[in-house]
Amino acid sequence: MRIFAPSIMGRYFIHLAYNGANYHGWQTQRIATEVERTAPLQPGLPTVQQTLEKALSTLLRQPIAVVGCGRTDTGVHASDFYAHFDESSEFGIQSSELTFKLNNLLPPDIAIFDIFPVADNAHARFDAVARTYQYHVSDRRLPFRQGQYCRIYFKPDLDKMNEAAHVLMQYDDFTSFAKLHTQVKTNICHLTEAHWDTVGEEWVFTIRSNRFLRNMVRSVTGTLLDVGRGKLSLDGLREIIEKKDRCAAGVSMPACGLFLTKVEYPEGEV
Repeated sequence: MRIFAPSIMGRYFIHLAYNGANYHGWQTQRIATEVERTAPLQPGLPTVQQTLEKALSTLLRQPIAVVGCGRTDTGVHASDFYAHFDESSEFGIQSSELTFKLNNLLPPDIAIFDIFPVADNAHARFDAVARTYQYHVSDRRLPFRQGQYCRIYFKPDLDKMNEAAHVLMQYDDFTSFAKLHTQVKTNICHLTEAHWDTVGEEWVFTIRSNRFLRNMVRSVTGTLLDVGRGKLSLDGLREIIEKKDRCAAGVSMPACGLFLTKVEYPEGEV
């Protein structure tokens, strides 16, 4: 059992998971105006970050800001997610107690697995060395998987899509699969895993990299499915990648089938 030692200011990691169907993504965005820079993005769906910050602030009786390991889009799920926050208190608190209370306060589509102290300079986002995403599709109507997979209306050639995934790993510039007009400094990503598997009645695309671009996994998945339905050749895939033009790639798949499934840190950090 971990104990939060008394301190002026300590940093803590939260290990959690969430179903993203009811959220406007992870990150609480702000309206960039001179009048009010702290207002929520817009009425409608809340964000996971906003929901978590509100619950933590209520329990710890102080304003709590949470930094996530990534920025999942509206409707995207995470079965493995980390965030950090800084907290000051006069008394130590058992992590199991805070975890229990936080789970009771949060809605059932967010689950807290653990809360634990880390080094003051540990960072949930920047310290992560690899992330793994999975995208789920099926040509079947699956009533008990609604909101967690994307239905397609053809039977893809899995062997061809795995050949295409192998081609993908021969490159590191993924400009063709990046959302336009973002503020990233580079579109270079180092893939270490990319493959399709049959899992029950679904086909699952797994991709692992040191980093991902905005909307990258969903647009890569759509392009590989074009290969699987015979609409795109392997040479055509290479041409798309080498063009470095988002307009050349396939359609971006819906958010509902995408999961962040693993976030990795240097040994000993989590």
